[in-house]
Amino acid sequence: MRNINEHTITAAVLDRLSDCGDPRLKEILSSLVRHLHDFAREVKLTEAEWMAGIDYLTATGQKCDGKRQEFILLSDTLGLSTLVVAQNHAKSAQATEATVFGPFHVPGAPRLPLGGDMSGGAVGEPLFVDATVRGRDGEPVADAEVDVWEADAEGFYDVQRAGLDAPQGRAVFRTDAQGRLWFRGVLPVAYPIPTDGPVGTMLNATGRHPWRPAHVHFMIRAPGYQTLITHVFRDGDPYLDSDAVFGVRSSLIGDYERHEAGPAPDGSAQAGPFHALSFGFVLEPAG
Repeated sequence: MRNINEHTITAAVLDRLSDCGDPRLKEILSSLVRHLHDFAREVKLTEAEWMAGIDYLTATGQKCDGKRQEFILLSDTLGLSTLVVAQNHAKSAQATEATVFGPFHVPGAPRLPLGGDMSGGAVGEPLFVDATVRGRDGEPVADAEVDVWEADAEGFYDVQRAGLDAPQGRAVFRTDAQGRLWFRGVLPVAYPIPTDGPVGTMLNATGRHPWRPAHVHFMIRAPGYQTLITHVFRDGDPYLDSDAVFGVRSSLIGDYERHEAGPAPDGSAQAGPFHALSFGFVLEPAG
């Protein structure tokens, strides 16, 4: 293994992996080595460029904390997240499509009763959501756990706002015996993903915009069914065809019906504009 050069280095590294006791790890690392080496050869990577890449990945990691995951954002904007989701969540025609998880989910959101207001004081016009969760054969999925999160009317998630003493725009609900859930939030708006870190540097350097179309996130879990991670996008949004993270599916576009004033779906009297969304989720059986 002496006198290795640009023509023999790949085989040398692969040979070092020959005794790996984990077949899947060996497969993944071997493929990674081959593709990385082929990439460097294809673009004739310089030492300065590779060091710039190392610095970029280092800065990406340094931008991550308990409230922000810059690596997920990088994966999203490079289309890798959508590719992995598409490969791993192929569904029948009846089931609701999955899409990217995004970097702003936070575990431990408050658990609210059906009809609860998850806005927590977030700014925005009221949104009343009435949804159903069913199986592929139409059976209602009772007691499903539905984790919901969204940005406010200024395009910020609560974790992006300093000084908040309680969650905003996120909650966990459970469906009733008929598989229904209903709750109140705020009308989602289009927003730019964070551009104050390495992902923003990449978008600016490549002439890309950072905007995501308006949406609400849903993660639905129930025994006997595959977990569904998805969005419901707002029809008519100008960024539906150029989502910065490639997450839009036509089947996930909902009608956020606008009302100027009057009685809301929960029976409350609304003096100003409010919106109502009805949407049906269909889960794929486990396995």
